[in-house]
Amino acid sequence: MTPARAWHLLTLLTVSAALVLQTVLVINGAAVLDETAVRPLGTRLFQMFCYFTIQSNLLVAVMAAGLAADPRRDGRVWRVVQTDALLGITLTGLVHFFLLRPLLDLSGWPAVADNLLHLVVPALVILGWLLFGPRPRLDGRTVWWSLAWPIAWLVVTLVLGELRDWYPYPFIDVSEHGYAQVLLTSLGVTALFLVLVAVVRLAERVLPAAPR
Repeated sequence: MTPARAWHLLTLLTVSAALVLQTVLVINGAAVLDETAVRPLGTRLFQMFCYFTIQSNLLVAVMAAGLAADPRRDGRVWRVVQTDALLGITLTGLVHFFLLRPLLDLSGWPAVADNLLHLVVPALVILGWLLFGPRPRLDGRTVWWSLAWPIAWLVVTLVLGELRDWYPYPFIDVSEHGYAQVLLTSLGVTALFLVLVAVVRLAERVLPAAPR
């Protein structure tokens, strides 16, 4: 097994363990979601998959599985998946560290799951991309298509928030902050996403083509 395949397999095993642990905790009603009351199981599971964190980790799982099988895998759709996984999990780590971590008071297994999803997996993905790529992969069309997922997530989240009076993150809670502030915050996060795009494109020009 090549070092690239081994790294991507390690990433796949780690993110899979994190997602399974989080799912078990949610099923058991542990205090891992931004909730003050335990809701019915179906609602808890639905809400879990509404989190950007969970969706970005799922994309990482798909990416890691594909790259573990073929570290040089390529294609238009695959480039979008890889870009969303890389940038999405990086954004997850940054937003969690600077905006959400100070609000949390977790211990035990919930803390383990939180650290795996928000710190360990992002670190594995970023370091894996730096070491093994594959690159270059980020062209103009890929950038535009990669914006579809985060924009769709925001739109669906705001619509569901209006319908269900529930928002996965406090900084996009319209009932608390109003649409003006939430849209301003969303624009800031979008700007951060585009900055990450620029950083990755620059890095692809500077870094050598990744080894197998």
